[in-house]
Amino acid sequence: MKRSIKIVTILFLALFIMACSQSPVTKNISNSGPLWAPAISPLPQETVVKVGMKQVVSDAGVLIGMAKNYYKDVGIKIEPVQFNTGQEMINQLAAGQLDVGATVTSSGLFNAMSRDIPVKIVADKGINLPGQGYYRLVVRKDLKDTIKDYKDLKNKKIAIVGTASLDEIALARVLQKGALTTKDVDVQVIRSFPDMLVSLGNKSIDAAMIIEPFVTLSINKDLADPWKDPVDYDPDAQTALLVYGTSMTKSPDVANRFMTAYIKALRDYNDGFVKNKNKGEIIDILCKYSVIKDPALYEKMFPTGLNPNGYVRTKGIVMDLDWYKENKLLKSDIQFEDAVDNQYVDFAVKTLGIYQ
Repeated sequence: MKRSIKIVTILFLALFIMACSQSPVTKNISNSGPLWAPAISPLPQETVVKVGMKQVVSDAGVLIGMAKNYYKDVGIKIEPVQFNTGQEMINQLAAGQLDVGATVTSSGLFNAMSRDIPVKIVADKGINLPGQGYYRLVVRKDLKDTIKDYKDLKNKKIAIVGTASLDEIALARVLQKGALTTKDVDVQVIRSFPDMLVSLGNKSIDAAMIIEPFVTLSINKDLADPWKDPVDYDPDAQTALLVYGTSMTKSPDVANRFMTAYIKALRDYNDGFVKNKNKGEIIDILCKYSVIKDPALYEKMFPTGLNPNGYVRTKGIVMDLDWYKENKLLKSDIQFEDAVDNQYVDFAVKTLGIYQ
């Protein structure tokens, strides 16, 4: 009898010790975050986030995050959505049919905000690095000795992809350096960058505002000269933006986790293209997930600047707002604080720390 009681007691103690040793492990598995961001737990159930983008290099924060499962790690599944026009994207962001937009400033974007629709600029998605501008004015190769200074652009045919948006603003700042305005040149609206290269080739335009990889392609094909770097005429520009639609601004848990994964991916991009750390891996990812499939092009292109801490350039956004107001394109006197919400980047940087 005593032997039986002793055996039962030993078994009970063994089970108790096993339960005590296992319970913390189970708790950690269910509540802890990913290794790269242990301070945040994943969402309780997988959440689909629809992202409007063209899958270009400046979308690296989304593309790298998808490839390396950063979004999956925090409970988010990315659903890429293609758009023909920026205004179509803005309409769906405002209606809650699209969650995140990869876009540029435009009168349509700011006017949506002025209607008290909770659409916000939340992070950087593309800036020119000094001396390596990835978005710039190029001039036709055979005119490089004729168009030497800003004032030489007068009466020239210059192509942009659209008006009342980043492209017209960028051209206006180039011209301003020569005491010119868009009224002093023949502005040609050509809706696609590949078509601009065709127009440079057949000499129907003299210059164009274009983006990589078309800058490099135009140079390699002897169609254009890279001319002056944007650091000379638009050093504070905020070229591209990450925008949250109404569905994200009303779901802070999702919005904060998305941003944390986004900025983690931006840091991988900067490690590769700025620090030359694991660059081959990042190029492989971009070749797989972006529209640029040639790895050799990444070694030749001017790199897209992406702030590893996520914040947009305040001065650049303020300058854009001022331009829209001066040209009477806004329906209300919207301010920087109305357009930009840094709380999500604040959360991500607090979680990940400052980029070193």
